[in-house]
Amino acid sequence: MLNLAAGAVTPMSRHFNEYNEYKLILPTSMYLVGYVFGPIIWGPLSESNGRKGVMIYAFAMLTIFSIASAVAPNFAALVVFRLLVGIGGSCAISVVGGICADIYHDPVSRGRSMAVFMAATTFGPILGPPISGFIAVISWSWAFWIGAVFAGASWPLFLFFPETYGPMILKRRAKRLRKETGDERFVAPLELEKTDLNHIVTVILTRPLRMICFEPLVLFTCLYLSYAYAIFYIFLQSYPIIFTGIYHFNAGETGLSFLPIGVGAIISAAMYLTWDSIFARAQRADKAWTKNPEMHRLPLACIAGPFFVISSFWLGWTAKESIHWIVPTLAGILFGMGYLCLFMALLNYLVDAYAIFAASAMAAASLSRSSFGAILPFAAKPMYRAMGVAWATSLLGFFSVALCVIPFVFLRFGARMKERSKFCQYLKAKKAEEEERREAERREGREKGTLVEANEAKPQEDV
Repeated sequence: MLNLAAGAVTPMSRHFNEYNEYKLILPTSMYLVGYVFGPIIWGPLSESNGRKGVMIYAFAMLTIFSIASAVAPNFAALVVFRLLVGIGGSCAISVVGGICADIYHDPVSRGRSMAVFMAATTFGPILGPPISGFIAVISWSWAFWIGAVFAGASWPLFLFFPETYGPMILKRRAKRLRKETGDERFVAPLELEKTDLNHIVTVILTRPLRMICFEPLVLFTCLYLSYAYAIFYIFLQSYPIIFTGIYHFNAGETGLSFLPIGVGAIISAAMYLTWDSIFARAQRADKAWTKNPEMHRLPLACIAGPFFVISSFWLGWTAKESIHWIVPTLAGILFGMGYLCLFMALLNYLVDAYAIFAASAMAAASLSRSSFGAILPFAAKPMYRAMGVAWATSLLGFFSVALCVIPFVFLRFGARMKERSKFCQYLKAKKAEEEERREAERREGREKGTLVEANEAKPQEDV
């Protein structure tokens, strides 16, 4: 969905008689603006109303406005429809982390599920330019019909998608028991929480913003991921400058130059699974370094930075007519490796750290990186015109060098940051209460899993 507009710029320009280069960025950029606002809504709401209902409403929005984009009567309408598609499409990236935290309590299984999800989402932006670049030859609208067709084909999956959010499952169970028994004492924690509009706006919907402002782990993760994301969307503007301007590729061929990034993403996924196996073996061997939770995720983030730096200088200084086009194209492999390594490591780190608040943490990350991705591409063409391909791309590499330090800081001080985090303190207290309760049940011979425990639980929206 995201980059389907990128390969159809010329046909759209002719159809709508719009030739302003900044306005032609808007169909992609406004989609990302939707990714800014959508997660603020979907992530926190999924923590108060459950995952499934929120996902269905968001996907319905995506489907409807994908069709609307394909039949847009004018350019302004297309831009608005793309914004609404982005708001609907942003639900997955903000809620799936929470779903993984709901289903997989084992960090290894949770990390692998997140890795598969992130690898899959990497290929959407990569495949968008070549698909739209070739199919837009038929008509500009076909670039968007493809997205609508994929959305329609995905709907049957929702029929088999169960609710995964524990508090919502308890709420439904409590309602059923009250109906079956007539006993009003069956109450779930979610029913004890405030549901007035003021509480929703001031506590629930502001949680991602509060995490960015007051949680250093979230803030600096957002900063690094936002920059990586922005580089990818700058490439959407700079690749045509490089491969059309220097090597005279057409739109479809320029789109194909993104495929090495996908190859790098596959290699990165393999690296993640290999590291996971190494860590698991070390845990079984009771190695001392595995006692540090930061060592599970962050080493991959530490090696991602150099991949970014090398790929930027490689692309910038080999994009010349005297050098075969395959050489700068292959720089995308290292970029893909660094890009996905960084996302898999840092987003998994956030999910591990914030557990039931993972959806809000993911929403915060999505909000920040989409803001960067929506705004910075407007500077790409002026920057490349003023500095030239080599130095403009090198500038991206220099900023990557500065940001490389963030995972190393987390490795050294991450545990201390979590100790000072209000959210992590709450989760630690909840875990201690749960262990005490289970111990009391074992002593008293009671069965686990009753709804009495729900009445004793502290509402999470207090955080």
